[in-house]
Amino acid sequence: MASLPQLDEVARTESTPPGRRPRQRSLFGEILDWMLVPLLLVWPLSIGITYLVAQAIATQPFDQGLERRVAVLAELVQRSPQAVRPLLRQPGTDTLAGGDPVLMQVRGAHGQLLGGDANLPLPPDAAAPWPDGVHLRDAEVSGQELRIAWRWLAAPVLPVTAAPTVASTHAADRPALLLVQVAEGLKSRTLLARDIVRGVILPQFVIVPISILLVWFGLGQGIIPLNELQARIRRRRPDDLSPIDQREAPEEIAPLVDSINGLLGRLEQSILTQKRFIADAAHQLKTPLAGLRMQAELAARQTDPQELRASLRQISLSVVRTTRLVNQLLLLARAENQGVAAHGALSSVDLRRPVRDAVQELAPMALGKGLDLEFDAPDTPLWVRGHALLLHELTKNLVDNAIAYTPRGGSVTVRLKADATNWRMLLSVEDSGLGIAPAERELVFRPFYRVLGTGHDGSGLGLSIVQEIARQHSAIIELADNPVCTGRDTPGLVVRLHLAAAEPPG
Repeated sequence: MASLPQLDEVARTESTPPGRRPRQRSLFGEILDWMLVPLLLVWPLSIGITYLVAQAIATQPFDQGLERRVAVLAELVQRSPQAVRPLLRQPGTDTLAGGDPVLMQVRGAHGQLLGGDANLPLPPDAAAPWPDGVHLRDAEVSGQELRIAWRWLAAPVLPVTAAPTVASTHAADRPALLLVQVAEGLKSRTLLARDIVRGVILPQFVIVPISILLVWFGLGQGIIPLNELQARIRRRRPDDLSPIDQREAPEEIAPLVDSINGLLGRLEQSILTQKRFIADAAHQLKTPLAGLRMQAELAARQTDPQELRASLRQISLSVVRTTRLVNQLLLLARAENQGVAAHGALSSVDLRRPVRDAVQELAPMALGKGLDLEFDAPDTPLWVRGHALLLHELTKNLVDNAIAYTPRGGSVTVRLKADATNWRMLLSVEDSGLGIAPAERELVFRPFYRVLGTGHDGSGLGLSIVQEIARQHSAIIELADNPVCTGRDTPGLVVRLHLAAAEPPG
């Protein structure tokens, strides 16, 4: 008997196309891939998000510094115009520790430059001054990116030190306004953002490999129960088909263990059935073989030619019976073994053909016994999904039994018809023979079971073969008395087989 690993290997080999070796899959590797690949894909995304967040973090303190500078400059302009005059006589040029230039500018309400750097542009919608408050914007001046903070404020009229640069559209009676702007470069912001990114990302180059190793180690620890289960199964004896204890397996693979236990149960049942069948077959063959031996020994001692010929005829009859028994054993074994393969090869079959061939094959036997053998079938095809050879053997066994158990002068009728209501095809074999008592109709399907008192020396395998083939075709078998024989000495027998109908081929 093959062990579980051997059966699994056979299944993989049968499902693999010729010339190609099966690709062995690793559960550990697949889980590791599904865990690490997303991690490695998310890592660059996290770097990008970190850089954007770092820029936002770096921008905030610099923007706050710009706002304070604008507020200080605005307050100085409002309170001490004289103190601002030195600043207004020339462009403001300050420099932070990071090396970014700081540019300042004061303009009038009409856009005229009052002091500071003339290159700073006016804010958008300068013709309609913004409400009070500090505002921020980005601009490019002389090829340099700048961050500009600006605000409008009311102030005393200051002397004009430069010609207006923008035409004014404001009314003459409008209060005097001043535009205060402070700008600085973005280099320091960028450097700070990079420092933040480096401070966050560089540790990840250590954390990520450590995380991968921890995942690898944790996954290896997680599949230890699977390895232990595999080791327990490998340590089993080849004849040990007892169920696997589910309590020793992880909860996640409990359905798998349950399926394996179901397979083991079916395999054990199949092996027991085979052992019982082999034992019964050996017992059934022992008797005719022993009889043949005795008849051969008796014939060897005969000196009278007439008695010798009689012994030889008896030996010939015994050989015929033994040959029939062996053939039926082989047929039953073939039907059981071909069940799975034949089930996959089922096709639409006209039921009339295998049944007609079986009836024609047994017609000489019926004529030799003086029986009336009749075949009744419609002219239209009766399509069923099945295996033609197995259906032929099924019909042959039914008709053979009917002929064997019907006395001389009786009748055997094989009928085919369609049951349109239930979408089935009906095969019935009717005889006027000895029949089967209702109490024994379930028992006759057992291998080697024979009804006593019939006077027929059969093998007891015919209806077992019929039942096996019917099971493979999902057919239903019924046994009943023949209503035609009501009131006669023999009740007769009707065997009905209901097969599912099928669509015509092609």
